[in-house]
Amino acid sequence: MTLRLRSFVKKDLSELVALFNAVRIGSYEFMPLTEEEVFARTRGDTSKVLIAEDNEEIAGSVTYNNGHWGEEIRWLAVYSRPDRKVIEDTLAEEVEKLVQGESVFTSIESDSPRIKEWADRGYNVDGGLYQMIARLDLRRPVPPIPEGTVLRNMEKEEGKKTAEMVNGVFGWERLTPDFAEKARTESPPFSEEWVHLAEVHQKIVSVVAAWPAVKYNRYFGAKRGYLGPAATVAEFRSKKLASALTVRAMNFLYEKGMNEVVLHTSERNIPSITLLRNIGFEIGYKWKFLRKYVKQKADQNRCSDSNIVE
Repeated sequence: MTLRLRSFVKKDLSELVALFNAVRIGSYEFMPLTEEEVFARTRGDTSKVLIAEDNEEIAGSVTYNNGHWGEEIRWLAVYSRPDRKVIEDTLAEEVEKLVQGESVFTSIESDSPRIKEWADRGYNVDGGLYQMIARLDLRRPVPPIPEGTVLRNMEKEEGKKTAEMVNGVFGWERLTPDFAEKARTESPPFSEEWVHLAEVHQKIVSVVAAWPAVKYNRYFGAKRGYLGPAATVAEFRSKKLASALTVRAMNFLYEKGMNEVVLHTSERNIPSITLLRNIGFEIGYKWKFLRKYVKQKADQNRCSDSNIVE
């Protein structure tokens, strides 16, 4: 094996998509990635895609991302071959050299046999993510809410105001100001009425957004809806607003012909899980987060010792 590491260039795109799809076949709810999807995730100052070549042919790839959830190893993918693990170890080590903070994490399906390989690299389980799923086979009663609270759909001109409220709760840009306009084009039949609001004294205090799971429905011939983000202003929590809006959104999806709804939440978010179980959700699947704490060795660790060819 003559392994060479280099940075991704756009001409790699079709081969990279083929690699990702070949490695991901058999994963939970697998849907093939498109070139547009992969390219969109390779752009930006917070991401770096590395390519491993053997005799000038792509053998594997890994993506480093530094986002709102922290520094992450994403899309570690190597073709099935006798030296697969060696190549994966090499790519993971290169990403670790890029880490600016004290740790890096990755996510993996909870039943994956590769968890032991990550443990061998020094990664330990650090929480996880649940997919929560509920059947939509009837209208559910909306939980009672405090007097003076109005539940309604978002109006067409309220996209920016709604995004500002959600982003303020999250502390980062979870929704762009023009999210509704984009979604009308990219996720039909979405419209502003899919976003559900709780209002007190004409102030938006809680939001639950519903979406059609366009790609999933097309690929599997399904009728699935998706919920998220959900956000409630701190002073209005514990007033059943999130429960009421979630049930309202579920009823909305049921009326739109959906027969199931999914969302995602941290396994450590016990209040959210309890709320969801109480209104009919169950755990559909789980991913584990694996984290490694790395020591920083100044710039020579991240730059001069790197094997990457730009």
